[in-house]
Amino acid sequence: MGNKILLINPSYNPSYGGTKAAIVNPVAPTLGLATIAATALERGNKVEILDMSWRPYDFDLVRNKIIQYKPDIVGVTATTPLMNQMRDISVLVKDISKNIRVVGGGPHISALPEESLHESRLDAVLVGEADYTFAEISDGHALKDIKGLMYRKDDEILSTGLRTPIANLDDLPMPAWHLYNIKDYHRMSRLLARRLPIAMAEFSRGCVYRCDFCASKILMHLGYRKKSPERCAEEVKHLHTLGFREFWLTDDIFTSDQKWAKKVCDTIIDSGVDMAWTCSNGIRVESADDKLFRSLRKSGCYRVAFGFESGNDEVLKSFGKGGRATVEQAQKAVRLARKAGIDTLGFFMVGLSADTEKTMDDTIELARKLPLDLMKCSIAIAFPGTKMFNSYVEKGLVRSFDWDEYMMYTDQDLFAHEHLSFTTIQSYMKKFFRRAILFNPAALIRRFIRGIRTREFFWDVYYAIKFYTMPTVGTLKSNYYAKERWPVWNFKNQPPKPAEYQIVRKQYPQAKERLETHL
Repeated sequence: MGNKILLINPSYNPSYGGTKAAIVNPVAPTLGLATIAATALERGNKVEILDMSWRPYDFDLVRNKIIQYKPDIVGVTATTPLMNQMRDISVLVKDISKNIRVVGGGPHISALPEESLHESRLDAVLVGEADYTFAEISDGHALKDIKGLMYRKDDEILSTGLRTPIANLDDLPMPAWHLYNIKDYHRMSRLLARRLPIAMAEFSRGCVYRCDFCASKILMHLGYRKKSPERCAEEVKHLHTLGFREFWLTDDIFTSDQKWAKKVCDTIIDSGVDMAWTCSNGIRVESADDKLFRSLRKSGCYRVAFGFESGNDEVLKSFGKGGRATVEQAQKAVRLARKAGIDTLGFFMVGLSADTEKTMDDTIELARKLPLDLMKCSIAIAFPGTKMFNSYVEKGLVRSFDWDEYMMYTDQDLFAHEHLSFTTIQSYMKKFFRRAILFNPAALIRRFIRGIRTREFFWDVYYAIKFYTMPTVGTLKSNYYAKERWPVWNFKNQPPKPAEYQIVRKQYPQAKERLETHL
């Protein structure tokens, strides 16, 4: 008989700080937990998921669930803004029973594995792709024999070394979406979703680019691996069978291999499944192509997000996105998407490493001029695992290691920017919302016309009122179980070590079809 496993996703509420960004708080079942749950289930374990993403952090809810379920293993995932919740859960679990093994994973853990063990009561942490690493933990293998771990042994922190990246993504079982209560996911903002409920989907992993603010390569590696188009379509059919009506594609560079991306779209079309979907993670502007956009639209994709980041070509070059990803190409990409009948969402940042007041003005003016349907702007935060963070650590510019403050809409001065005061960056954040959104007649008229055309006008009015009345930046505090008993790591005297990017050395051959559904 296998182990009883409880997987926990912390609350996203503090990450959005009760600010304007809270309107677009994503409410969807977590893909990462669904994938590792699937590998554990495949090996005969019992798994349940506690998802707190859409509600405030509630340690009583966690405690009651653990007491009721009596798990052998508790797994918690965390980005940097959620790390303190993971620390709190680790103390809570050990207070209930020292015999429960507590395992942590996610982007923050992979970026700072040793430090995360030192400042929590976790027994082990998963470094990099966790699918098979966690499966071997659930099987009861000795931690020392499992690649991709750091773990606690008495007073020592030991490493088992990095795990080889998964070569054949089709070999992964179907994500265990059935472990989620689908009724919980009708809370998504109608600004972001057309058909509720939604789920996340993953057709490829990895990225070949080196943007200094991005930490995705910590988990998914530097390189690119793709599922077969047939497997992608099968995952879409599986989601639809379970009652989901829309999915967000989380791939970092889905459209970079245009031939494969078009084949994926064609295979979804041929499957006959009626699913709305979006390229939610942002696609590269230089991959914009008229034929590809038409295929995307025909397959059900109604929105693409573009990671513009900056409106200045020199800044784009400085952090690794320059070259073909230019301001001119950004304008072309939006034009082609709109021509194909696809909505556009633009991501922007202020306070990038090379930003000045002039370049931030360039960003605001680009956002103001682009005919976007939606746009999001945030302060550039140097998250652990990024080149930007490593640089700030080396230069002694990091002012805070309180992970609660590491959210993109923070009102805390986390770093000493080399060119700008934090007050100045904040003022440009507010200026962005004023000039590009609130007092931009072209954007308001465009949104009005779109609302009438799509019959979403009243939703637009509802969210506009919320948007106007909520603060631009701020912090929402969590009510913790045992903050006074968290282990503390002295980051000032022992700065965090730079994380390793694992490199996918070659393009693995296309995997064989795997169309079985794992329930």
